[in-house]
Amino acid sequence: MATENKNLSEYDKTTIPSAKNFRFGIVVSEWNDTITEGLFKGAYTALLDNGVDPNNILRWDVPGSYELIFGCKKMQEKDVDAVIAIGSVIQGETKHFDFVCEGVSQGIKDLNILHDIPVIFCVLTDNNLQQAIDRSGGKHGNKGTEAAIAAIKMAVLNKL
Repeated sequence: MATENKNLSEYDKTTIPSAKNFRFGIVVSEWNDTITEGLFKGAYTALLDNGVDPNNILRWDVPGSYELIFGCKKMQEKDVDAVIAIGSVIQGETKHFDFVCEGVSQGIKDLNILHDIPVIFCVLTDNNLQQAIDRSGGKHGNKGTEAAIAAIKMAVLNKL
């Protein structure tokens, strides 16, 4: 397991570029909201911790993870330097999980190829609820924090 023995919330602040003058969009799925709210809190806190003005963080909610693609596409048009897509898909008894995970990952990949504003993939694709809890503020830390750090780094890279 990739996150075993790794806390997703840990980063060396001295290695993170200043995010003071950047604007970030965060698109959050309402589905599995206990998980996505935890991820949002991790991302939001990390952005603030790295100098982002709260007024420079724009949040939109969408119904589910599949809708993140359209939400992120529209967010790219809103004068932001990077977008974070936050969602949670938990394995069920049908193939729906596979179709949603594949569609969302490919859709976000496409946004990164087609547009000049980076979109960070912060969609948990877990086998069960406990795995999602562990990665949204639980024993493995918070993937939202990791996504915010990636967003800062990609916003800086995009300005080069």
